[in-house]
Amino acid sequence: MENNQKKVAIIGAGITGLTAAFNLKKENIPFTIFESSSHIGGVIGSHRENGFLYETGPNSGTISQPEVVDLFDELKGDCTLEVANSASDKRLIWKEGRWHALPSGIGGGITTPLFTMQDKLRILGEPFRKKGTNPNESLADLVKRRMGKSFLDYAIDPFILGIYAGDPSYIVPKYALPKLYNLEQTYGSFIGGAIKKRKEPKDENAKKATGKVFSVTGGLEELVKALTQKIGKENISTDCGMLEIKPLKQGFEIKGQNIAETFTHVVSTVNSGQVEKLFPFVGKEALAPISRLKYARVTEVAIGFKKWTAMPLDAFGGLIPFRENRNLLGALFMSTLFKDRAPEGGAMITTFVGGMRKADLKGDELEALVASEMKIIMGLKNFKPDLFKTKSHKWAIAQYGADSGPRIQAIETIEAKYPGLILAGSMVGGIGMADRIKQGRTIKDRIAGK
Repeated sequence: MENNQKKVAIIGAGITGLTAAFNLKKENIPFTIFESSSHIGGVIGSHRENGFLYETGPNSGTISQPEVVDLFDELKGDCTLEVANSASDKRLIWKEGRWHALPSGIGGGITTPLFTMQDKLRILGEPFRKKGTNPNESLADLVKRRMGKSFLDYAIDPFILGIYAGDPSYIVPKYALPKLYNLEQTYGSFIGGAIKKRKEPKDENAKKATGKVFSVTGGLEELVKALTQKIGKENISTDCGMLEIKPLKQGFEIKGQNIAETFTHVVSTVNSGQVEKLFPFVGKEALAPISRLKYARVTEVAIGFKKWTAMPLDAFGGLIPFRENRNLLGALFMSTLFKDRAPEGGAMITTFVGGMRKADLKGDELEALVASEMKIIMGLKNFKPDLFKTKSHKWAIAQYGADSGPRIQAIETIEAKYPGLILAGSMVGGIGMADRIKQGRTIKDRIAGK
């Protein structure tokens, strides 16, 4: 089938759906994006108010895939990639009433107060330990086995809170952190593997994945606007509500409010909780491994100060280990990372409440909690911000546990049974911005037969 004879329905106008559509358009493959809400961009939202620029969805991404660089190169002139200030290399960890810099090398790992002396010695012996044999081993068990309990508590646990708002005893590295998992499986060691991998030659494409933190000049929504302009707003149907999708002998029929069309392909980018409603013809039993996927519920709080007089904000931000028993997951120093996020001399900080192991509060109770915690962790005498905005996300972050294997297998089985159906989104292929951008290109390749 020629590309112009294909017709693709993309369900969801988040970053996955938009990048998939952008790539399909380059191949001259017709498509329509169906979005149930009035907002294009999924959870991405950038807002200017009172001299501040803040996000109500993702605050940044990591250039962990070369597709990120490729996308911004193609959108040059419409939006601009902004790499975080070098201060982002410094990460703070809260321990026993104060912040400590997370060590970035073996030397720092030996001198830091974050880890016990016993575990510092374990770190020195890490390259000589046997690799694991259980593919479903939890991250907590893997780290304790190779590095020790204090390394888990004060390096990995806050890291997982920062990325997944999750629990290391649930997260499985094979699915959630495949690069870490493969270091041990391929090289037998985290430390030795990282050193060997650094020495291996990289092709020019792989070099693009620098691992740097990024945003977009003017906020992440500028990326959404640029993609929308390239895609063409006429190809995006918003406020379309729940669709009725029916498989045909060849292709699919989609019905909805003012919609009755047939398509050769249907791409779903919705969360797992909506899949059963969209595709009832697949059957509950076949969809069960997908429907079981857990999500962390998170409330993010954007806090702006026109004049900042407390602790220096000379880092990416601070993460708070679960064992420290505080009520915040951590804080990002957004005005340090990126330009024009706060007035000169001021600060824009984003903090997070909830996750898999903490209560998600609302209203006055949430504001009182944040005020109390910010005084303690940021050294504020008074909590009188010039901006205080909250946004709760029920389906914030997919949790990649041991059930990921059956979920991936179920997706492959369903797609094989219904040719032209692609089940995508953050329930498979990673949760980060870079993963979503990469998946958008992969979707195009699959449909184009590349």
